[in-house]
Amino acid sequence: MIPVFIGILFILFFILQQAPGSPVSHMMSPKMTPAQKAELADKLGLNTPWYFRFINWIEEALSGNLGYSITHKKPVTDVIKDYMGSTLLLSSISLVISILIGIPAGVISATKQYSKTDNILTVVSLIGISIPSFFFGLLLLKFFAVDIQIFPLFGLKDPLLFSNNPMTKYLDIAWHLVLPSIVLGLGSTASFMRYTRSSMLEVIKQDYIRTARAKGLREKTVIYRHAFRNAIIPIITLLGFWIPSLLSGAVITETIFALPGLGKISVEATMTRNYPLILGINAMLALLTLIGALVADILYAIADPRIRYD
Repeated sequence: MIPVFIGILFILFFILQQAPGSPVSHMMSPKMTPAQKAELADKLGLNTPWYFRFINWIEEALSGNLGYSITHKKPVTDVIKDYMGSTLLLSSISLVISILIGIPAGVISATKQYSKTDNILTVVSLIGISIPSFFFGLLLLKFFAVDIQIFPLFGLKDPLLFSNNPMTKYLDIAWHLVLPSIVLGLGSTASFMRYTRSSMLEVIKQDYIRTARAKGLREKTVIYRHAFRNAIIPIITLLGFWIPSLLSGAVITETIFALPGLGKISVEATMTRNYPLILGINAMLALLTLIGALVADILYAIADPRIRYD
């Protein structure tokens, strides 16, 4: 994982250096002279070759310093800590919704193959995979926040809510997260359902499933104890890589609903060429992806006793 992580950071750093624009361009006054511009770039360390800056960044990152956010005027680690909470909360809720709905729906769809229930769930999953998240989010805002006015339009909390009751504050935040959670969880719910259905269809046709039924075991025991445990391997793979993808997918959702999270500041950092913050956020996502792959490998052995690692 360590060399792969360093390789990812190298590629990210290289791509950022090749991108048009510069952090200095958003800090310069039109009245600045070329000498003043060069002095500003020298203060930011932009006059040294990019590979030297990469080595310095790695050395600082190992000590916990991811750089200094130019627009926020504070260390990148502090900026990520300030905005990570809402993103993790939104992603966690969306992931729970996806698992609780997508996996059972996939099992039901597989056990009732070609039935009306299977056809309905298949159509719903295809819609969930196909519809763009930004379009679905705007539709929900149009119907439920503008026309019916059930849910709030933007933000994470009501600015006019003055209450010292913690439960009231939590309920207000939960109410603001209903629509974003549905938007972010729609695609993952559909994916979990499709993967579960395909994996279950492959397993329930195996000989040992027919043997279990021939022994007189109950259908629920056959499906959930014997078939589902062997069909869960592809789902674990999806789960391991879906956790970081939810965080990265929050970019569009948080922008649409104006939520103060990592997705929103990622867009702002890209627009202002805030390279240290962009690199810090992407480094965190890369690390989460590698950790997700490691957790998936461990869960393989737990789910399937036949899998053993040396």
